[in-house]
Amino acid sequence: MSPGAVQVDETGPGSFSRHPLPQPAPCVAVEAEMTGTGPVRLRLGDDTLSVSAVHADGRCSLEVTTATGAGPHTSRHRSRRSARAEGLRRLALTLTGTEAVVLGDDGTGWRAHGRVDLRELDQPRGHSDRGPAPSALCRDETWLARLEVEHTGEVARLRAGGFGQLGLRDLRLITHADGTAYADGPGEGGRVLWLSATSAGPGFFGTAHTSVWRLDLDGYRLEHHADLFFRRPGRAGVFGDHATHVVRDGDGWLVATSTWGDFDHRRDDAGVEVTLARTDVDLLRGRHVLDTEPLALPVDGLASVGVWDPHLVRTDLGQGPVWLVGYVSAREFFDFHPVLAEGPALDRLSLRAALTSRRATEGTTLVRWDERWRVLASDGRDNPRRHRAQYPVLDLNLRPDGAPLDAAYPTNIPWPTLAPLPDGGWLLLTFNGRGVGGRVVGYGSHGDVVVMRAPAAASPVAEDTETGPAS
Repeated sequence: MSPGAVQVDETGPGSFSRHPLPQPAPCVAVEAEMTGTGPVRLRLGDDTLSVSAVHADGRCSLEVTTATGAGPHTSRHRSRRSARAEGLRRLALTLTGTEAVVLGDDGTGWRAHGRVDLRELDQPRGHSDRGPAPSALCRDETWLARLEVEHTGEVARLRAGGFGQLGLRDLRLITHADGTAYADGPGEGGRVLWLSATSAGPGFFGTAHTSVWRLDLDGYRLEHHADLFFRRPGRAGVFGDHATHVVRDGDGWLVATSTWGDFDHRRDDAGVEVTLARTDVDLLRGRHVLDTEPLALPVDGLASVGVWDPHLVRTDLGQGPVWLVGYVSAREFFDFHPVLAEGPALDRLSLRAALTSRRATEGTTLVRWDERWRVLASDGRDNPRRHRAQYPVLDLNLRPDGAPLDAAYPTNIPWPTLAPLPDGGWLLLTFNGRGVGGRVVGYGSHGDVVVMRAPAAASPVAEDTETGPAS
């Protein structure tokens, strides 16, 4: 659970309680400390849609109740392989995106014991008596404002509020438009870095969301500060989109993000786009829902089915200010490569370069050192052999510009977030592939934050790896 978004914290709540739990987005959790006596039910929702986690007789299950013309309809879901959950100390229910997950902790950490995707419960066309589609309703802001949390059964403590993360990935520096690291207040410059990240949920892309973090360089202390969610033009509801770059532009903010929040590669029309939000609210604190517009990233001649991982810089290349935007384009899911666009405005971009020799390279990032712009990326292990498990250094035409970064490569495609230090050294901030939550969660929960430091040098050469937990 997100430490700054706990709305209910009740010790000794008895055998029943109900509390209002309004949310800005479908990114919510409830957990109970178990007493070991009798069944326990945790419920999130209202009379039109609710999800429940049940622990009884040493097993966990999920229930989804929807309103219909004939009255409430409840479907019950139990994992054949993972439902057994004996000796639990804590029980939790999460709703992240359209997925409800029941988790238990027997003292060794959280493990998922069941999950259900509400998209699988949407009624077929022509069956309107079943009421609104559950997957649409859980993203609806009116339903989210009515959300309640309820428990039955003997528990020692009940906590509920915004879901936090099982791990972090896709770390990016929060920057000014010129690419320099953002400092929140006087005296912070050089001592503190602000980062956006993808807060991984208990599942694949659709369970994650964008979060904001403060990294104190004295001891590499990482603190959660904010969560960002998004409305999309022409789409109803709120989405936990992620793979984001947050940019301070004058007195306001630009937020470029990838529309992973409802991605489903099984759909014939599967795709990912990049959206842009403009706001003057304080994005470094709290939970926010941002209105977005499409950020049209050029893919001329690339046969692209999707773009993601935006990174924005405004600079002068000798003929006046221009925007440079790094991103990824996919020929298919999942066959993708880095791209760079430029233009006088973000709505007037043209394709500058594309590195089409890669097929599993992402995290496109613009970095300036030695008075020159370079492009970093991450070559995943599914690339051709000579381009595997490395951070290539490229020029603005996406041609090699020196050797790849001398740095550990701790997971399948860790992003290369490079930050200069006041002493002339560098930090490389990335993530590993440590899974959390067991087989039910599967891929997507990774990972821990990895910090690598290089001493002052003419170019960033990373060494002295340190790893810290993501939560």
